[in-house]
Amino acid sequence: MSEESSVGSGGVAELFQLLRDGVPRTRAQLAKATGLARSTVAARVEELMRLGLVSPVADAASTGGRPSSQFALNPGGRVMGAVDLGASHATVALIDLTGAILVKSTEPLDVASGPEPVLTRVVAALTSLLERTGRSESDLAAIGMGVPGPVQHSTGQPVNPPIMPGWDRFDVPGWMLQHLSAPALVDNDVNLMALGERAVAWNGAEHLMFVKVATGVGAGVISGGRLLRGAQGVAGDLGHVRVARGADVPCHCGSRGCLEALASGPAIARVLRAQGIPADGGDDVIDLVKHNNLEAIQAVRQAGRDIGEVLTTSVSLLNPSVIAIGGSMARVGEHLIAGVREVVYTRSMPLATERLAIVHSAAAEDAAVIGAGILALQHALAPETLHRIVTA
Repeated sequence: MSEESSVGSGGVAELFQLLRDGVPRTRAQLAKATGLARSTVAARVEELMRLGLVSPVADAASTGGRPSSQFALNPGGRVMGAVDLGASHATVALIDLTGAILVKSTEPLDVASGPEPVLTRVVAALTSLLERTGRSESDLAAIGMGVPGPVQHSTGQPVNPPIMPGWDRFDVPGWMLQHLSAPALVDNDVNLMALGERAVAWNGAEHLMFVKVATGVGAGVISGGRLLRGAQGVAGDLGHVRVARGADVPCHCGSRGCLEALASGPAIARVLRAQGIPADGGDDVIDLVKHNNLEAIQAVRQAGRDIGEVLTTSVSLLNPSVIAIGGSMARVGEHLIAGVREVVYTRSMPLATERLAIVHSAAAEDAAVIGAGILALQHALAPETLHRIVTA
């Protein structure tokens, strides 16, 4: 490629990808790394500073003559919106260009109330956070959003989400763009939890599963360093895999024996109610376990075994090095994860489990919102996005 063809927006994108690691570099170092003329590098750096993505930092040590100015990523140059929508809550945050959370808020919210009422509150929450941090809407480069249901990744539209009435095929990105003038990237919440968990605790892990146990059960899968979404966006939908022990237990999906009907928070609560123990949902189960209720501990341990039975197949199929257990039911402590480990380590091939870590989520309740920020960052800072911005 000639220098002239790489000098345009592609040159800007190439320089920025070098500077994203935060290491300061001089114009001479950038020229050597890219093969561009120093005058071209100077023009591209000016363009990146105009966009707010790069800023000058302390000068490098002089090697004779005038010291050379250094440039590096400007973490606060732009911000990303990050949204984690659950069945009954919304967590909204602003993320800087390094992926760090700047400010965050959580509020109760019923996702079943429909897309427009829910998204209206999300927009209001993001606007409030921008105001709190002295930012304007123009500082918002992109928005990442996780929803509790399958998503067609190419369009960002939820597809037949079982607990989200009225959301099927709703144009979430289009609606958000109209109200905040920033591109919105939408994915299943558990996929984003996998991205967030890897960023927080397993940076560089090529093969990781994140298992969310809450009102439902699902998994986000990273294989070969890439998030697996599947043909229809339902990869990792462990909740509706059949478990032999629960063959007669009905599931809200219309089938019987689904893992979700046995091991989710509401399912464990139902088991306890059948034993005469008051438990309306997952929070009550967690409270009972924390007060050392034996029946609750046994029910949680069995739920862990049921999850482990399904994960045994996943371990053989995907061979992950990490399985992180998160979601609201992970708050029961070691009892759930002990049941998972009991079955997976016993029934899987030794080679597959030799270095397999089955752990509590380190990112905990922030996993999805961190992952949403990463999704937005990946879009906003991608070479093709910078190409469009500079061309415009």
